Amino acid sequence: MNTVRRRDVGRLSLALVAGGGARAAAQDAPWPNRPITLIVPYGAGSSTDILARVVARRMTAELGQPVVVENRAGGGGTIGSAAVARAAPDGYTLVMGTISSHSINAAMMANIPYRVLEDFTPVSLVAHFPNLLAVNKDLPANTIPELVAYARQRGGLNFATGGVGSSGQLAGELLKLRTGAPLNHVPYREIGQAITDTMAGHVPIVIYQVPALVGNIRSGQIKAIAVLAPERTPLLPEVPTPREQGVQDFDATAWMGLFGPARLPPRITASLQGILARAAADSELKAQASQQGFTLVGSTPAEFQTFVAADIAKWTEVVRMTGATID
Repeated sequence: MNTVRRRDVGRLSLALVAGGGARAAAQDAPWPNRPITLIVPYGAGSSTDILARVVARRMTAELGQPVVVENRAGGGGTIGSAAVARAAPDGYTLVMGTISSHSINAAMMANIPYRVLEDFTPVSLVAHFPNLLAVNKDLPANTIPELVAYARQRGGLNFATGGVGSSGQLAGELLKLRTGAPLNHVPYREIGQAITDTMAGHVPIVIYQVPALVGNIRSGQIKAIAVLAPERTPLLPEVPTPREQGVQDFDATAWMGLFGPARLPPRITASLQGILARAAADSELKAQASQQGFTLVGSTPAEFQTFVAADIAKWTEVVRMTGATID
């Protein structure tokens, strides 16, 4: 899988550990006195996995106990997330939730196995990172209007994503709605295979997050058409937004944030939120994260809860307008 380069992750991890400073005073308290599990509800090498491992190192440095990342992929992020919703609220099982696992699933799934706003304790928003519209390097289109025209000429084009219920799927559906382009969703279990198939021309379009695609873009293996966000990304400053190409009201920015089970004790929530706030305020770390496509952000638990509720409402409306399904 072609994802964020290992040496970049290493540099960012070192910066996080170095910036940890003194360990939290709560180290001597009953929590934590054993390893903490941080569940990533997606596979290794995903954008969420990359940053979650970096965050885990920061948490380990400050808490004085190992924070171990565990990948529990499947069900569009529901399997790993549901495990945390069912876990004891003791601070030893957490989840790095995302736009897909905690917003889009709530908007699309009739039988989602948890209630996002009731079954979790929001700790903090961690990062934003935009989705990218990219195509096979030989496709005769360099802009959204050219891609729409080519799709119409061919009677439709397929676009690959990281799976059903992903932010990539709804970004593609929103692109269809805004432009009238005849596009067909092809979900992949592994984004690495989707990228490989796009490079080989088996599928002409891929929509996924910038951190996982930037290496292929820079090497010329695939071609970027648009950063699907209100503003350009510093990682690929030459790639325009949809608005710059005449497509209005388009934002498919992905996010990730830390959650615990419902009824997580306020003292534990505050300790975790403080670690993430200090990380988000670290200027060196923010600059390094930006070079990998992530914008580090912090929030209070209340702000994060409000953000998630608004995001669910946003994507519920997109699902209603587009008729997108998880089938």
